[in-house]
Amino acid sequence: MTEPRNDTVSGSLRPRSAELYRRACRVIPGGVNSPVRAFRAVGGTPLFIARAAGAQVFDADGRGYLDFVGSWGPLIAGHAHPAVNAAVSAALERGTTYGAPCEAEVELAERVVGWYPAVEQVRCVSSGTEAVMSAIRVARAFTGRDLIVKFAGCYHGHADHLLVAAGSGLATFGRPSSAGVPESFTALTRVLPLDDEAALTALFQREGTRIAALIIEPVPANHGLLPQRREFLASLRRITEEHGALLIFDEVISGFRLARGGAAELFDLSPDLATFGKVIGGGMPVGAFGGARRIMQRLAPDGDTYQAGTLSGNPVAMAAGLATLEVLERESGWERLEAKGAELERLLRPVLAEAPFPLHLVRVGSLFWMAFHGAGAPRTAAPLSPSETARFATLFHAMLERGVYLPPSAYEACFLSLAHTDADLARFASALRESLAASG
Repeated sequence: MTEPRNDTVSGSLRPRSAELYRRACRVIPGGVNSPVRAFRAVGGTPLFIARAAGAQVFDADGRGYLDFVGSWGPLIAGHAHPAVNAAVSAALERGTTYGAPCEAEVELAERVVGWYPAVEQVRCVSSGTEAVMSAIRVARAFTGRDLIVKFAGCYHGHADHLLVAAGSGLATFGRPSSAGVPESFTALTRVLPLDDEAALTALFQREGTRIAALIIEPVPANHGLLPQRREFLASLRRITEEHGALLIFDEVISGFRLARGGAAELFDLSPDLATFGKVIGGGMPVGAFGGARRIMQRLAPDGDTYQAGTLSGNPVAMAAGLATLEVLERESGWERLEAKGAELERLLRPVLAEAPFPLHLVRVGSLFWMAFHGAGAPRTAAPLSPSETARFATLFHAMLERGVYLPPSAYEACFLSLAHTDADLARFASALRESLAASG
């Protein structure tokens, strides 16, 4: 067993978290149930969170932090939103799970179908990984082909055949893929660079008749935030149609966050299939995938493509997701989030201009990333240098000591929520100015 590294600063300021981490390392691999939580990319002892409310989380030692992780995206309304909590409490009184259909799953499916372009049917699952895995299975069944195309830097969950040139977790640990994945599992996966029409065209000219589907995060947010040109995304739509392949938008992060109809609405493009998670679960474990009826009807029990899940359509998770979507619609959520993003951008502009090293803001709606690359928003996945990752680690801890909680990896995007106030954004800017001065 590897004991956690002793960190005198965080250990002395957060003794309860340090003790919980020591205990966790004895019974949980690496002391965490998802790798990036371990703080290996930034050093020190990870925070153990005891409670959260609005835009704040509170650690096991009672210290509060302004939160820009947002449980990695689901909490678009903020932590413990009263409407979401009320919906969950009401659902819990009726039971935690049935293993049978319930009204809430029909209502959530109706909402997704009504909001998202080109989705006529949707099936709920329990995670984004499961949603992507299932979408690819039905794409292969529908086309009768085997090859899948993905893009370097896009992360689509930890299914074996997609754990190739993936996102932040693998970039953080410096591995292009994972141990335990046989080469034969990835032999049917092709990887392309983002923002490269020539490479795209060449691949489809060589193997277009064997390609079942091309999958992309339309707003890649797992290897930094890499905004794509609409022209490039439109070329994906065009070439997949020309070659009889399906286009899959992985909107696990962007879905219902960037717009009512996700990135598909933002770019005015309709994929054949789309995958969802995070926001539609309102903080509960949820995933979903959907598409045209002619494709989705290949799924059992109507069709010959098997997919199932004991907790799929869980009534408590459905209630949380429905309540979250209702808050967004009722409170003009997407307009408010865009305004918050624009205000943060305005506040950070003079701060970043004075930074002692290259640092700039990349933002798409309520998603933002502080990029250590050169000027301008990168469109392709590029590794950070050791000095850049070291700078981020120093900055991360400086912000943490000033009560601002960022994702503990230089490759991870930050999330704004409806709970973040103008005062919170000003506090972020002030903390960043002080942290840059201290870490310069």
